[in-house]
Amino acid sequence: MSKLLRSYLRYARGEKKISPWALLYPLQFITRLWMKLRINLYARGLLGVTEPPLPVVSIGNNSLGGTNKTPMTELVVRQFQEAGIEAGLVSRGYRTKEHGPIWIGQDEESTHRDTAGDEPLMLAKRLPGVKIVVSRDRVQGVTLLASLGAKVAVTDDTFQHRRMARDVDIVLVDATCPFGNGNVIPAGSMREPKSAFSRADILVITKANQADPDQLSYTKAELEKLLDPQKIFTAEIRMESWIEIIRGEERILPAEVSPSGKYIAFSAIGSPAGFYKFLEQINISISDHRTFRDHHIFTENDINDLIELAKNRGVDGFICTEKDLVNLPEWLDLDIPIYIPRIVVALDDDLGFRKRIMEKLKPNLMVASNGYGEDAIGVVLAKKMKKRFSAAEVSAFAFVGSGTHYRNEGFRVLSPSIEMPSGGVIKYSFLEFVKDLRHGLGSSITSQMSALSSLYSRYRTPVCVGDVYLLASMLWGQGMKPVLVATAKSVHLSGHLSVEQFLLKHRSRFVWTRDSETAEELRSGGVNAEFCGNPVMDLIDKEKTEIKVWDGTDGLRILLLPGSRPRTYEDVILILDSAKELSKRKKCSFVMVPAPMIDVDKLLENLEGWVLVPGSDVLESEGITVRILRGEVSDAALGADLLIGLGGTANQLCAGLGVPVVSILEKGKLIQKKLLKEAEILVKAEPQELAKAAERILSDPELKKSMREAGIRNLGGVGALDHIVEYCASALGWDNRCAVYEKYRFFIEQKSEKNLPYKKGDAAE
Repeated sequence: MSKLLRSYLRYARGEKKISPWALLYPLQFITRLWMKLRINLYARGLLGVTEPPLPVVSIGNNSLGGTNKTPMTELVVRQFQEAGIEAGLVSRGYRTKEHGPIWIGQDEESTHRDTAGDEPLMLAKRLPGVKIVVSRDRVQGVTLLASLGAKVAVTDDTFQHRRMARDVDIVLVDATCPFGNGNVIPAGSMREPKSAFSRADILVITKANQADPDQLSYTKAELEKLLDPQKIFTAEIRMESWIEIIRGEERILPAEVSPSGKYIAFSAIGSPAGFYKFLEQINISISDHRTFRDHHIFTENDINDLIELAKNRGVDGFICTEKDLVNLPEWLDLDIPIYIPRIVVALDDDLGFRKRIMEKLKPNLMVASNGYGEDAIGVVLAKKMKKRFSAAEVSAFAFVGSGTHYRNEGFRVLSPSIEMPSGGVIKYSFLEFVKDLRHGLGSSITSQMSALSSLYSRYRTPVCVGDVYLLASMLWGQGMKPVLVATAKSVHLSGHLSVEQFLLKHRSRFVWTRDSETAEELRSGGVNAEFCGNPVMDLIDKEKTEIKVWDGTDGLRILLLPGSRPRTYEDVILILDSAKELSKRKKCSFVMVPAPMIDVDKLLENLEGWVLVPGSDVLESEGITVRILRGEVSDAALGADLLIGLGGTANQLCAGLGVPVVSILEKGKLIQKKLLKEAEILVKAEPQELAKAAERILSDPELKKSMREAGIRNLGGVGALDHIVEYCASALGWDNRCAVYEKYRFFIEQKSEKNLPYKKGDAAE
């Protein structure tokens, strides 16, 4: 190591207070600004975060090396092995030649130092049988690891690597030099400001047995200002054994058999001072030492200089680290021995550390939707996800309304309530938009974004049901690329704008469309899109026991849907009066199904000309009765002859079941008409007009038949949501995540119940 570099490191680590290097102080603010900007770009989805196919345990630090990352990585891998879980490693491979992802052992070249790197090769020797992948692209590395059969990926030095999502962020702090001189690169040794430690899920203060007790207490106190003390652990360096190499022959010696005599110590690691102090603690007599830059590959000149130094000092041999051993020339054959201490790290609370990992491994899944109809689809999807991923916690984020659909099914709703006069966030007309603004649209959106941001990094890939606005909102709040069930846009409606296609191409994992033509259009633009059936049709619960809604009724069966938006309380009288008008023309039975988020008691208040039959859910007017069904639309649609409805998704569902639809002329319904086509007739919003259109359909069997066939044809079949769940299970690895969590949890519970200590070689029962 040059004198210049040594001088800089002494200043950066706080060993020298006054130095010309202090002139670098202002430059750290460029680093601070860049790191903050970079983290925010990923957090807001402007630079996409990708979920890899395996659970990821990241091990990193916030300083320039020397925090015992390699032995800590080994410890975590062994912990998974003890639980019977196959863990693999992904490393960047420092100072290696450019190449794609490789795994050590795939061929002879993969075992060379300039291909794999020193630390991966060292770990490959210490962890035989463990798959170790070297890849500059960590996501590709984890993907390769998954293809090799690993169930968990432990990644090295990825605390600052934001493109890859991780399940557990373990951050290491060197107890002997926790914050350097307090400054950020280039004015100090920290990569980010001290506040970055707050992102850690687990923080381990390493080399605790090498630090002064007062310094260790100070370090803990400083870190406890930034994160929960329950997340902070300490670790010590301990001897495991010695490697002795004489004339190229290598053998393992017990830890108790320390080399006697005097030695030259040399190292090319991140914290050489810690290594020399460790040798001093275990009573090794060091005559002199030589320090090289981290990851240095020793040359013939280096070896000759060390041999010359050994002769001059009259020592009995050399001592270096395991990492240095990988960087020594293969031809090395010395007359005097080289001793290498094999070290391990020991945690102060091994069980607590494992429990914390277990807690973070539990999959947290989120379904997001932005519309009442989308909520209905989202609920069905959430139920399917909960059934498939039973070990996971499935929650919901409803961008419109208060998430009543989800709450009714027992799902936790993470979003604040947002009720707008238009029934959405940005609907069909400028006038509605103005009304929403007056109603507090701006503050509502702000509160939603704030709620989303508070959930950052706590959930897996968001599953969105809705439109590109929803996808963009999830990106802004979560950063991770979502998958999208695109229920709003279709080539049969308005199609996707160029900016929407750009977002779908670059900031979504996958898109499922409501029809094959839209999927084809998106694929032609480079979007990962597929049509697997219309998600609206999955609202039909095929496993549910059929409810005999129409049993005992006379005449034609007419379904009434007053809608799901706030204006429903005003529109319901239009629907009821149209039923009254139709009953004058045809003998009919009527069933009305309010949407789940509608307050039925409020809905039935002040209905001019209608009264609620005491003790029942039946409305009556002039001898006409309308039964109120507090249930699923699909229950009533099965068997209905016709629908008079103001719903959106519900109207589509009925059309898909072959029920002719009569609705009103308005902008939203005109857009929907492009999808339903011949399955729907639109008329003026007057009871007489609705009744007249219904009578026409019911009196013309051919028209009724053609509308029925058009609805079934245009809406497509069921099964889309099953395909989506299958994608999440395989492509996103959620099946494996649940299995890993369950197995690790079982192992921890068994050990906790038996109150047995952990030891190497334990296996899951």
